[in-house]
Parts: sequence; structure tokens; C-alpha cells
Amino acid sequence: MAADGRVLAVVGATGTGKSDLSLAIADALSAAGRRAEIVNADAMQLYRGMDVGTAKLSPDERRGYPHHQLDVLDVVDEASVAAYQRHARADIDAVVARGAVPILVGGSGLYVSSVLFPFEFPARDEAVRARLEGELEQRGPGALYRDLVALDRAAAEAIGPRNGRRLVRALEVATVTGEPVSGRLPGEATPWRPSTVIRLGIDRADLVERLDRRVERMWASGLLDEVALLAERGLREGSTAARAIGYAQALDQLDGVLARDEAIASTQALTRRYARRQVSWFRRYDDVVDLDPRDPEAAREVVQSVVRAVVD
Repeated sequence: MAADGRVLAVVGATGTGKSDLSLAIADALSAAGRRAEIVNADAMQLYRGMDVGTAKLSPDERRGYPHHQLDVLDVVDEASVAAYQRHARADIDAVVARGAVPILVGGSGLYVSSVLFPFEFPARDEAVRARLEGELEQRGPGALYRDLVALDRAAAEAIGPRNGRRLVRALEVATVTGEPVSGRLPGEATPWRPSTVIRLGIDRADLVERLDRRVERMWASGLLDEVALLAERGLREGSTAARAIGYAQALDQLDGVLARDEAIASTQALTRRYARRQVSWFRRYDDVVDLDPRDPEAAREVVQSVVRAVVD
């Protein structure tokens, strides 16, 4: 293992092949005599039973490599970036202590950044939060989004106009600290551990095509059945899981609010917007290895280069 306990990170928008590349790196490390373990950084893959709609690798597809931060929450639980940071970093510390190479993989920008960078979470103010949650209920997420744009456009664009929970949190931080959330985002920050970041990217037209087909496959692969089962486990009561793209639309289909075609079209549109925000988020990362995963030769070269850097 490299003496510096380096973290390898594979990041990028949804649908760009992050899981496949992480396994290719793990295979190459294994061939070079180094063990690898993978740490998930996709917020929705934290949830047990949310498999089809998150493209979660099945146990067989993981090729025997340990995967951490998968299936650690029930759908009624609220996902917390601060809690994730603690647990994921503890996993990485343990992986390094075992002499293995940690590979952080995911597209949830804030989750990835919370691990890679010295990202601190300010204390909560319950009174401020209660007021903002009341405003969310009365005015809706769009109004809170406009409020955040006025205070911190970068954070607003990263969150988007529909995620009420994260809009409330960003406004809470700005109110309590007097500082914009984006001032805490990665840029030139010294990383928590030495890291090598591989950023996957595909041109917009091809990515949109990939994403639209991926959503169609989700429905064809049984997403509606998965959501029906999760609804019995309390999905509708979950503050985070119930709003996941695809799951919210499948719930609406089950409830008769949307027809199948409407649910699919809505999921496709929201997925495209989410991917745009992911691209914007990861664009701020400095000193990364960029890779178009559609180029197999380039992918092989990147994998071998990363492995050499770790092994040598």
C-alpha cells in the first residue's frame, strides 16, 4: 500500500459508469498484488432495498470486493451528510489500516466532498430551522430557492429548486454563520487524505440519451414492484428516501397521480437536471484525472496509471 494512505475517488454524473470503473481499478490493483475496498458515496445507495432505482451493484456484481456504506439506512431514516462523513472516513481509515486501497465511488457531490476535503458542518439552530421549515411549508421550495440565490447563487445552483430539505439547511447555515455555504465547498482546499480523483464525463447529448434509456430500464426491471415493497416499509414517511428521483414518481404512479408514461417522463426530466448539477459540482474540483468512459483505451491507460501511482 502507498505509504500516504491515498484515497482513489471515482466521481461524475449519474450514468457515466463509475461503478464499472471502480471495479476495473480494483481488478488491476488485485493483479498488482494490492487489495482494494470500495466505499459508496451515492446518497440513495445508503438505503436498504433501494436497488433498481439507484443502479446499486448486486452482491454478485461486486466481484468479492468489500463494499462499504451500502444498505446502512432504512427508508424511514433521514440521510445526514455529517453522519455519512464520520462513517465513511472511519471506513477509509480501517481500509488503510488493513493495508488495502480505499476507492471512494459516487456522484452525490456533497457526500464525496465531505470525505475528500476538510469540510466542517456548523451547529444547528433549532429556532432558525423551525422558521425555515415553516416557510418551506407555506411558500414552497421554489421561494426558498430564490431566497438562497440572493444569498449564495453557487449553493442554490448546486442544490436546485426542488430539494426543500437541503434548501432549508443551506439557508440555516447562511443565517447562523453569516457565511455562504459555497464558501465551504471544495476548491483549493487541502484534502483530508492524499487523494487521486478520476472525474468521468460524457458530452451532454450522449449523456441525455444514456439517462433516458436508463430510466426506461428501471421501470422494465421492476422499479414499481420495488417501490411497492418499500412503501410497506414506510417509504412514504421517509424524509429523504421518498423524494429520491424515480422513487417519488413511482409512488405517484402507484397512487394513481401519474400514469406510467408520465412517471417515466418526469423521472427522465429530473434525472437530466440532476446530472447537470452533478457536472457543475464536480467541475470545481482541481487536480483531477478526466476520463471519457466511452474510450476503452483511455480508460485502460487511466486505470494502469492510477495503479502504478499507488503501487510504486
